[in-house]
Formats: sequence, C-alpha cells, structure tokens
Amino acid sequence: MDATREVEAALPFALLGFDCDNGSEFLNWHLVRYFQERPKQVGFTRSRPYHKNDNGHVEQKNWTHVRQLLGYDRLDEPELCNAINEIYRQWWEPLHNFFCPSAKLLSKDRHGAKVQRRHDTPQTPCDRLLQSQAVDGATKQRLKARRKALNPFELQRQLEAALRRVLEGALRSSRPTGSLHFAPLQATP
Repeated sequence: MDATREVEAALPFALLGFDCDNGSEFLNWHLVRYFQERPKQVGFTRSRPYHKNDNGHVEQKNWTHVRQLLGYDRLDEPELCNAINEIYRQWWEPLHNFFCPSAKLLSKDRHGAKVQRRHDTPQTPCDRLLQSQAVDGATKQRLKARRKALNPFELQRQLEAALRRVLEGALRSSRPTGSLHFAPLQATP
C-alpha cells in the first residue's frame, strides 16, 4: 500500500482508475478500501480469474515493464528489493517517460480475415501530458524542466550498470539461477 501511495503522489495528475490483475499484491481489501474511502472514489477493476487476456493493458506491462528489464527468473531475495526499486525510480522511469515514444491505437477494423490497425503519431508519455488539458501549467513547467535536465544516454548507461549489479547479486545468491547469463562488468581504463 505504501508503494501505491508513493506512485500516486508522484503522478502529475489525479488518479481516476486503478486496473490490476488477480495477484494478491494488488487484489486485497486494504487497497480496495484505500481507493473507495475517499471523497472522490477511484475506479478499481481487475481481470477474471484464469482469463489473462481480460485486462490486456495490465498484462502487457508484465512484459514491457518487468520481463524485458529483469528477465524471467524469480528474484525473490529481499535484499534486492531496494536496488530494483531504485532502478525503476532513478533510471527506468525517467528514460521511458521522457525519451521513449509509443504509438496509441486509434482504431482496429476487421476486413474479412484481415485486421487493419491505425495508430497515432508516436509520442513520449511526457509529451502526451504536456498536450493534456487536465494537467495544470505549473506541472507542465516542472515536467519540461526535468526533461531538460536529463541526459538519455547517461540514464541508459546508469540503468545498465545498476541492472548488472542486481543481476550479479542474484547470481551470487544461494538459489539456482538457470538463465541469468551475461558477461561480468569490465572496468574502463
């Protein structure tokens, strides 16, 4: 619940809805109460049990936000939790939200067996917020200033170094690791 409060406090807009899968880390009465016992309730949705494609937007984040970065191995050592959270807060979040554009699906039309999809022009999440009428001017100025202070190449370099430390720490743990294979970090002269 503390992590949810932390994420909500960092958002540059009011939270209107919360979509989750059926994992117990989200689907619990404490979180439901947290969203419902406030002056303006937050919508809370979840997918049906054993229907992983019910909530495709949630499930796709398991791939784009977790598996692509950390892989498929279980990193369940408690001492890695803070390092992984720091990776997301310090490097992954600013890199993806300020510098990685994505296209949004505008329409999907079926013509017989063929599906035709139309997407908008790719934009970063920051650019989408800057165009939104729901975000106030002061927040937009803060977003612009933060983006200007960031260097995407340095963020990527620091992300890879921090990720390497976490994955090397997982390799040194007492559990069998299976598929975590990468070359050790080389010191630069």
